[in-house]
Amino acid sequence: MRILGIESSCDETGVALVETTGDALPRLLSHALYSQIEMHQAYGGVVPELASRDHIRRVLPLTRQVMSEAGVSLSDVDVVAYTRGPGLAGALLVGSGVACALAASLGKPVLGVHHLEGHLLSPFLSADAPEFPFIALLVSGGHTQLMRVDGVGRYELLGETIDDAAGEAFDKSAKLMGLPYPGGPGLSRLAEQGNPAAYKLPRPLLHSGDLDFSFAGLKTAVLTQSQKIGPAAHTEGAPERADLAASTQAAIVEVLVKKSMTALKTTGMKRLVVAGGVGANRELRAQLNAACAKAQVRVHYPELHLCTDNGAMIAMAAAMRLQAGAQQAEARYSFDVKPRWPLHELA
Repeated sequence: MRILGIESSCDETGVALVETTGDALPRLLSHALYSQIEMHQAYGGVVPELASRDHIRRVLPLTRQVMSEAGVSLSDVDVVAYTRGPGLAGALLVGSGVACALAASLGKPVLGVHHLEGHLLSPFLSADAPEFPFIALLVSGGHTQLMRVDGVGRYELLGETIDDAAGEAFDKSAKLMGLPYPGGPGLSRLAEQGNPAAYKLPRPLLHSGDLDFSFAGLKTAVLTQSQKIGPAAHTEGAPERADLAASTQAAIVEVLVKKSMTALKTTGMKRLVVAGGVGANRELRAQLNAACAKAQVRVHYPELHLCTDNGAMIAMAAAMRLQAGAQQAEARYSFDVKPRWPLHELA
């Protein structure tokens, strides 16, 4: 069975084709991605209306590219999957509308996929695929969550952010330092040149006794510290700026690592899966690798190029849900989207 996946939840248009054979893990045949970063840089962040219009321009050419690279035609597709939510409403409507129209024209069923489930299952696309059950650290955009995962569709929320997510803390702190959008990757690169112990920044909820997160206070502390530093906090090449970036990253990473290890210890799990854009952070990977090695825990990540939003994770999630019998694709072409859709409520 071949599943075409379409991702359009925010500022990246992704299309991919996966193939399933029996009970084996789905195999990625081809995928293509277009990022809108350059377009949104002029505005310092994602402009929803511009994002939606650009998805309209990109999705069909990307679909043609994927089919060509896979060496198959649209008539060979068995199911068309799309991101139903969460995300920007207008952007989601583009992907869902195209998917349902395409499926209707082919007489094939459709399947709406949860964006975060796509991230959660994306490590199954890697050479070192995990096995159930495991603890998942989801660090994607506006989401920071710890989940217990016993199988496809069997998710228990252990903890989540009560305000800003880790990705938002990276991006907003980067903006305070004058780094261009998207700020998170830029802050991480700058941090490599700085001293992570230069400035004492808070680690919110580190000793809270639960698995929830909070990064809004850290963002405020970064603002206060940048004001104390003065112009150097925004000056390219200034050591103070690099030190502030390194100290900010150190605070975020320490909280993520310690909360993840606590989740593993309290549940007795011996496997950790890290998914989402922040999962590409080198320092986070290094510290998690070290902590998990010490605790004799296996840790799994998506391939680096599949950490951000992409169609491969949507096609993969759809394929795994179909294989597990967690959901059925249907030839019903009316659709809705769910801009807000908690993962733990997924049936």
